[in-house]
Amino acid sequence: MAKGTTSTSKTAAATQTSGSKGELVAKKIATRTGIVQSDVRDKTRRVAVENLSTHPKYGKILRSRTVLHVHDEKNLAKLGDLVEISACRPVSKSKRWKLSKVIQREVGLEFTGLETPVTKA
Repeated sequence: MAKGTTSTSKTAAATQTSGSKGELVAKKIATRTGIVQSDVRDKTRRVAVENLSTHPKYGKILRSRTVLHVHDEKNLAKLGDLVEISACRPVSKSKRWKLSKVIQREVGLEFTGLETPVTKA
């Protein structure tokens, strides 16, 4: 081997790297949990992720929301589902996340405003 190069095993998983003592250490992949807002497009879902933070000076709890475009290969997630997503390589211009699993079905339907209106008989 040339000086300054390290050897890596081709059989090791892509999510593992070499540690300081030569052992394999798994990389941490970013995961988030959110509610599916849109399932109109094929293999793509829009997921809203809620974030809570505290104002540095006043201490007020601030609520913010991030909408992420998620790759869903098998179209498993439906509108209002609570899902877990993980970071991945760019799939398209806007998709940098993939669906890991559906945690619970139809959690967020009460927040989407999609209830049927009550009509008088």
